[in-house]
Amino acid sequence: MKTKQFQILSDAGMAWELMTDVFSPDAGNGPFAPFFEYALNSSWLNKDYLHLNRFWLDGDRPVAFVFYENPASQLRFSLRPGYEQLADDMIAYAEAGFPDLEEPRELVLYAGQSALIRAAEKRGWHLTVEEPWRIFDFGGGRLDFALPKGYRFVPSDSVDPLKAAICLWEGFNSEELGPFQGWDVPTQNGGRSPYELYREVLKSTVSPPPHATYEDQVIIADRNGRYVCFSGMWWVEKNRLAYMEPLCTVPDCRRLGLAAAALSEHDRRLRPRGAAMMTGGGNLFYEKIGFQRVIRCLYYRK
Repeated sequence: MKTKQFQILSDAGMAWELMTDVFSPDAGNGPFAPFFEYALNSSWLNKDYLHLNRFWLDGDRPVAFVFYENPASQLRFSLRPGYEQLADDMIAYAEAGFPDLEEPRELVLYAGQSALIRAAEKRGWHLTVEEPWRIFDFGGGRLDFALPKGYRFVPSDSVDPLKAAICLWEGFNSEELGPFQGWDVPTQNGGRSPYELYREVLKSTVSPPPHATYEDQVIIADRNGRYVCFSGMWWVEKNRLAYMEPLCTVPDCRRLGLAAAALSEHDRRLRPRGAAMMTGGGNLFYEKIGFQRVIRCLYYRK
């Protein structure tokens, strides 16, 4: 058994290989593969410490991975079944292998990661927060919320990048950072420009993430052509996984049923391809529209 530090230019595929190989519907072997790749290609990820992420290899085969997403003080774990004996080493590395930052160090585990949970608790980590993440099971029903009158789905092959960027800006940032000012204009307090937001989730002048499926995103426009709801989608055929990320509605169009209609459109498009589950989040919105299954995300501190 050997270890390898993560290299951003060469090892994203290794992380994807491990995470798709060990995929479990309850995340019992670690986060789903798009979770890391989406972050890796996002401007909000602090990339200063990526070289501290570590693989464990059996020959050339990745069997374990300790990594962070955001913030860098939150450490996460992927572990291949049959290699549970690495759990203590992984927790020990999470303790010692990363610098002390302003935020308290946290281990983020899932309820099914029993070997890692035992190793963490043995070393003095204790559960502080449990967060439920809602999942939609395609076998348990359908999402069938109608698109409200006056709105339409934007064909994926005719997306206007500026309109998409403005939708994302307004959906995620406008209430905190102010209104959209221009394509390349960041906010006065150092926020991301709409162009940076666009690069994260749509095709651009740089190479997109290798496993992104931008053709499966759902965008809703109003009668004037303004984009008002955006739902990204990473379709992982190997895992029959519809990984929804990100989802937003502009503030003045919320509570109209647009997000539910967007997720229903994902259902209609991906069910025929064999999708088994679609990710949601911790917001009660997902439970209300039919995301009934729960993945328990556990936060540990010392």
